Amino acid sequence: RDRFYYEKFPSKFAWGSATSAYQTEGAWNVHGKGESIWDNYSHRAPCWYMRNQTGDVACDSYHNFDDDLAIIKELGLTHYRFSLSWSRLFPDGKLTSGPLPDGVRYYNDVINKLIAANVEPMVTLFHWDLPQALQDEFGGFNSSKIILYYVDYADFCFSTFGDRIKYWITFNAPYEYCTQGHGSGTLAPAYGVTEKQQKSMQTQKYLASHKYHVELVIVKCHYSPGEGVYYAAHSIIKSHAQAYHIYNNTYRESQKGQIGITLNSNWADPMTRTDLEHVEASQRNLAFATGWFADPIFGTGDYPDIMRYNVQNISEFFNITHDRLPKFTEAEKLLNKGTSDFFGLNHYTSHLVVPCSYYQNLDGPTYDSDQLTCGDGCAEWLSSASTWLYQVPWGIRKLLIWIKRTYGDPVIYITENGISEHFSDGLDDDIRVNYYKNYINEVLKAIKEDDVNVKGYTAWSLMDNFEWAEGYSERFGLHWVNFTDPERTRIPKKSASYYRSLAGSGTYVRPADEP
Repeated sequence: RDRFYYEKFPSKFAWGSATSAYQTEGAWNVHGKGESIWDNYSHRAPCWYMRNQTGDVACDSYHNFDDDLAIIKELGLTHYRFSLSWSRLFPDGKLTSGPLPDGVRYYNDVINKLIAANVEPMVTLFHWDLPQALQDEFGGFNSSKIILYYVDYADFCFSTFGDRIKYWITFNAPYEYCTQGHGSGTLAPAYGVTEKQQKSMQTQKYLASHKYHVELVIVKCHYSPGEGVYYAAHSIIKSHAQAYHIYNNTYRESQKGQIGITLNSNWADPMTRTDLEHVEASQRNLAFATGWFADPIFGTGDYPDIMRYNVQNISEFFNITHDRLPKFTEAEKLLNKGTSDFFGLNHYTSHLVVPCSYYQNLDGPTYDSDQLTCGDGCAEWLSSASTWLYQVPWGIRKLLIWIKRTYGDPVIYITENGISEHFSDGLDDDIRVNYYKNYINEVLKAIKEDDVNVKGYTAWSLMDNFEWAEGYSERFGLHWVNFTDPERTRIPKKSASYYRSLAGSGTYVRPADEP
C-alpha cells in the first residue's frame, strides 16, 4: 500500500482550493450584516479554545478578494470552493430582513471575477455560521423550525447567483457541526463548557498539555451530547433534502448545475484486523460518523440500522422513553433518498478503533458512547500541529473504496484535504508538501487501480485563516498570512509551488535517479 504511483490524473480532473466565509472574510458587521453564531461565540466566550481571538477581520477577504483571486490564478486552479455568509445576505436569517444590497454585490463580484478568470465557483450555502437571531429565537438547527428559513435562503441563492454556479453544496461537514456545536460545546453555537465537561479526562488532558495560560468559562450549555447532536442532524438532513428538490424542480433545467452535500469522514481501521470484534467496531464507527448522513442521502433514506439499534438499547438502559434519534416518516425517507448529485468529501486523517462500552459509567448517554467504540491515532504515525490529525495517506484510499462500495459508486469530489503546521513554521512547510504528495497519490491509486469515480481534489486551504477553536495558532494554508499586518498580505509557502506544479500537469513523474 506504500508503493508510490507514477501516472497522470484524468484530463478533466478538477483542481481547487477552499475557504469559508467566517474563517476568511472578516468585515463581520459592515453594511448591515447580521451577527452569526461564530461572531457571537467568539465575542461572548473568548476563552481557552480561541486564545481571545476572533474572525472579526481574519484574512479580510471582504476587502481583499482581488488578492485572493491573484493567488487562485497563480496556482492555476480550475475551481475555487467558498461559502456564503447567510447573515451577510439576511441579517436575522429571514427573507424579511434582506437581501442586503451589499451582500449581494459582494458575492456577485466574487462569482463574476472567478468566472472571468476561468475558475469555476463551487459554492457552499452553510459552513457553520448560522445567523445568531435564528439560534436565539428557537435554537437553530436543534429545531425543525429552521428548515423553512434555510430553504428560503437556499432558494434565494439559487435564483440570485445560480445562473453562474454549476456546483452547489448545501452543508459543510454536518458531523462536526452537530457533534461539537450541539454536543461537546467546543464549537459554536454551544455556550462554553459545563462543570461536568470541565472535569472530564479529555478537558484535563488538554489543559495540562496546553502551552498557553487557559481559563475555562463555565456557562450554561445549550444542548446535551446525547440528544442535541441527533436533533440538529435531523434538521440538517431534512433541510438538505428540501433544498435539493427545490433546485432539482425549479432551477436545474435552466441553470444546468449540480447540487450535493459535503460530509467529513476519517477512515476507521480496526486496531487488530484479525479480530472480528475490532472489525465490527470500525464499521460501527463509520456508520455513526459517515453513515449518519450518507445513508439517508445516498442510501436507504434512513439512518443506519446499527444507529437505531444502539441508541434504542442504551436509551432503555437509562430509562429514556422518547426517541433520542428522531424518526423519519416514510414520505421523508423517499424525499431524502438520492438527494445529491455528488459525494463531497472532507478527509484529513484516520484512526484505529476498538470496541468499548463505557456508557454504564456515565450519568446519561452520549453520541460517543452510543457507538460502543473508542479510537485514536497510532503512535508510529506522523503527527501535525493539530493533536487529532495524524498523517495516514493510505486511509484516504481505503475510505474512497468504502464509499464506492457502500453507496453505489457515486461521483466524488474531495472538497477538503490538508494538514496544519504551527504559526511559527513560516514558509518552509515541508510537512504540507509531503502530505499532499502522498495523499494525492493515494487518490490517484483509487482512481486508476480501484476505479473510484473521483472527479476533483480541493486543498484546504487557500491561505492561513481563523481555524475555529484554535484561532490562528494552527495553519492549514498554502499561503502565509500575517494576522498582525493590516494588509493581510498573502505570501506563498513552499507547498503552493508544489501544488501549482501538480495541479498544472496532473502528473506524477518518476525521478531520474529512481528505478
